[in-house]
Amino acid sequence: MPIAAFPREPGWRDVLVIGGGASGVLFAANLLRHDTDLRVTVIEGRHLLGCGIAYSTTDPDHLLNTRVHHMSAFPDDPDHFLRWLQTEVDGVRYRRDSFVSRATYGRYLAALLAPWAASGRLLCVAGTCVAIRERTSGVKVTLADGQSLAGAYAVLATGHVVPRPDPAGLVTRAWSAGADTVPDRAVLIIGTGLSMVDQVLSLERAGHTGPIIAISRRGLLPRPHAAGTPLPTAGEILPLGVPLSAILSWLRGRVRQAEAAGGSWRDAVDGIRPWVSLFWQHMSTEQRARFLRHGASWWEVHRHRIPLASADRIAAARARGRLRIVRAAFVRAEPGRDGAIRAVVRARGSATQDSIEVGRIIDCRGIRNDPERNAAPVIAGLLAQGAARVDPLRLGLEVTAESRLIGADGHPSTRLFALGPVARATFWEITAIPDIRIQAGQVAQRIAEQSDGRAVSHRAQQS
Repeated sequence: MPIAAFPREPGWRDVLVIGGGASGVLFAANLLRHDTDLRVTVIEGRHLLGCGIAYSTTDPDHLLNTRVHHMSAFPDDPDHFLRWLQTEVDGVRYRRDSFVSRATYGRYLAALLAPWAASGRLLCVAGTCVAIRERTSGVKVTLADGQSLAGAYAVLATGHVVPRPDPAGLVTRAWSAGADTVPDRAVLIIGTGLSMVDQVLSLERAGHTGPIIAISRRGLLPRPHAAGTPLPTAGEILPLGVPLSAILSWLRGRVRQAEAAGGSWRDAVDGIRPWVSLFWQHMSTEQRARFLRHGASWWEVHRHRIPLASADRIAAARARGRLRIVRAAFVRAEPGRDGAIRAVVRARGSATQDSIEVGRIIDCRGIRNDPERNAAPVIAGLLAQGAARVDPLRLGLEVTAESRLIGADGHPSTRLFALGPVARATFWEITAIPDIRIQAGQVAQRIAEQSDGRAVSHRAQQS
């Protein structure tokens, strides 16, 4: 761990944070800001603190797809990240509308906890949590090395579900280390979203000269950012609980309103961003399933946009014929000739399968992976003991609107919380920093308030 911490024994005043990526760090930083005697233990075994899947990259071409002024760890201090950049990063002039590298943001996340490293309120444990048990008086977690830690609350911040690796080694994940790519051989990328953009830029930086083929069901690319102002959207005008067709009609009306005011569709989309989770929570399971089938891809390319610099480079690669976008489905991978890989694909609308000889296949299909089939040990244990359950659409663990973990019996926990991507089933838009930081702040506030009475009571009993 990059942060040393004042040694102490975890106990009844501890909040145990399972995961030291962006979600875990944002929660810890928000809780430590509260004037309480609560202490935080962050447990992380895979990455550097703050550097989960998205921010562990070291490629400077991998940029955040959100501007600086939306990436502060604290919603009530929107320029916190900007001030850190201006102080800690030399030789670059940053503005509120700048886009910085993911690696730089990883450094910022790690730096958030540094002020508490020697205070006695923070402990960073390098290890993998394999089990959590809730008790009347608190929680107990067990690590892979057999060590046990006790606390008052546990917060699951395990990040995105990571699929099991391809046993044959023919397909590599976007953020996994894979074999070196033969420079002049074709590369197949499965998916045409944000991760595809990063992989294309990395291949070009590495000097790859062969063709790059990116496939997806619809062949949609993330739209580029542009200057604009979010269209003000009051909660009272939201069409909640209505059919999806009515929501789409309302959104199109908002786009026309934004354009009439001299803006663009981006202003309408950004205007409803704070309300997306509320829309989701008012949908039935059937409506959510329909949205996932027909609308999610379209929403994501408009909602999760890329910096103009990245968009220009992708457009240039396509203009040169270096990058082809194909509407097709990936079927399987097979060993090819002379060390190549044979990718079997099916063009959209066709019943015929075609094969492509490539040097590498990179899976960039995104973050929707079955949370039970690909469960980390700690999640598998919670599911097995009935302390958690997966939602019907298999997006993540079910939690309440207050982020409390819901057990198999339908009852919410009083001591187990979940935040960030692991809680996507309830909140949907909880995979980006602007949304995670709000949830982290709210959970920190609830735990601080919930524990205050217990702290007073405990101190009274001891006196």
